Amino acid sequence: PQRQLESELALARLAKMDLTGLESMDQCRRTLEQHNWNIEAAVQDRLNEQEGVPSVFNPPPSRPLQVNTADHRVYSYIVSRPQPRGLLGWSYYLIMLPFRFTYYTLLDIFRFALRFIRPDPRGRVTDPVGDVVSFIQGFEEKYGRSHPVFYQGTYSQALNDAKRELRYLLVYLHGDDHQDTDEFCRSTLCTEEVITFLNTQMLFWACSTSKPEGYRVSQALRENTYPFLAMIMLKDRRMTVVGRLEGLIQPEDFINQLTFIMDANQTYLMSERLEREERNQTQVLRQQQDEAYLVSLRADQEKERKKREELEQRRQEEEKVRQSALAEERRRRNLEEEKERKSECLPLEPPADDPESVKIVFKLPNDTRVERRFLFGQSLTVIHDFLFSLKETPEKFQIVTNFPRRVLPCLPTEEQPNPPSLKEAGLSRSEVLFVQDLTDD
Repeated sequence: PQRQLESELALARLAKMDLTGLESMDQCRRTLEQHNWNIEAAVQDRLNEQEGVPSVFNPPPSRPLQVNTADHRVYSYIVSRPQPRGLLGWSYYLIMLPFRFTYYTLLDIFRFALRFIRPDPRGRVTDPVGDVVSFIQGFEEKYGRSHPVFYQGTYSQALNDAKRELRYLLVYLHGDDHQDTDEFCRSTLCTEEVITFLNTQMLFWACSTSKPEGYRVSQALRENTYPFLAMIMLKDRRMTVVGRLEGLIQPEDFINQLTFIMDANQTYLMSERLEREERNQTQVLRQQQDEAYLVSLRADQEKERKKREELEQRRQEEEKVRQSALAEERRRRNLEEEKERKSECLPLEPPADDPESVKIVFKLPNDTRVERRFLFGQSLTVIHDFLFSLKETPEKFQIVTNFPRRVLPCLPTEEQPNPPSLKEAGLSRSEVLFVQDLTDD
């Protein structure tokens, strides 16, 4: 009954206001129902409509995320500050409006002029990790240690990790001087459900805009107000901002917006994962093919090496045979020349009637017989040289008597440098000597 009475009073008051331009009670009722029976909001919205100004009292759409006009793939959700309620609230708002306008205008002019006098120290990033760690320490000192897990690294490192792990990256820019920052940190960011959600669903990087690293990121993301959060993910092979949350947002709404952004971009993330898995499989397959090729190449190289070795060994053997043949030919030629030289140096054979002559019959290894006469005074070396000059005689041989069996010392030695004469060797006028082949030995 009380709610119905208030509605009827609001309807009557709106109908009596000539400035709204509403003539029928049905139009007044529809207007109040659209504005939840808030007569101040209905009047202000009606005046804005008449002046061609977009409505600021319309309720948010069913899907709170809106498509950013700058990039149709980026969703933006902005929470406006609550409008004043009641006559007292509007009176205070209108009274303070000129002062706020003047204050912020002068402040912007002062900051703009200050840039020409003294450059902003935040423009030089010297220790980005130190900026992040300093912000985390200051946050814990002010709001406690119960908070989402902050990424302790630079913004670039966070982007690289999110890209490598194919995870969402939530970036929070902390405005120290903004009036909604403290309430957002206490009532939204540090609540149990938000902490659990962020820790399990994404990487969370945060920094204050008063720090050079935070200021650099703010220049890249271009926030409009605080608190500001940006959802970043790998999309179309680039790290892309897919969602922006600005303003004082409540925990439940905060989780809903992030969930909506994740659901809207899940297909892109799955596509990236499938594409990366396909690339990994292709890389593994290529690596296996390369390994198989290397194994085959090494096998072919080993075959080629063995073939070369066999050819080289065969060539060496053939060269060895050729060299042996050449050596044998040289040795044979030298032997023939030596035989000829020995034959030319032999003394003349004495006549048969010479009383100092000795007739010797030599039995060669091939069962042939050779007969020649020598003098008693000649050295046994002459006998050896005679036999050596014969073609039938082996290259190495020794002369042996039949009975008693003994080897004649025909060649000089260290013990006997001058071989004995035939007479000293005990040979008679007629002897049969055996030539023993020593070539095999």
